[in-house]
Amino acid sequence: MNSSLDLTFRALSDGTRRSMIRALARGETRSAGQLGRQFRSAQPTISKHLKVLEQAGLVERAIEGRVHRFRLRQKPLRDAGGWIARHQAFWTGAVDQLDRLLLEVAGDES
Repeated sequence: MNSSLDLTFRALSDGTRRSMIRALARGETRSAGQLGRQFRSAQPTISKHLKVLEQAGLVERAIEGRVHRFRLRQKPLRDAGGWIARHQAFWTGAVDQLDRLLLEVAGDES
């Protein structure tokens, strides 16, 4: 796995950060305060979560005066989805092959 995928999966491993991604997935930009209101966490904690998402490339920050606005970046999520799909296809194929082999073995024993 490459380092950008490592950062993506690390960022997505936390429920608060996944909730922030869900909120940003609606399309509009949100301020740190808007994102933080839905959680019972102090602003420094929210800022740390946003920093992890930003370092993973999942969000992009724009500064408008004193307000920091965030928007979702789709590419890292697509990359992670592609990685999962490739591995899922491999394991699905492997299980199907095992099923066929077991049916053959069971048929030979009859």
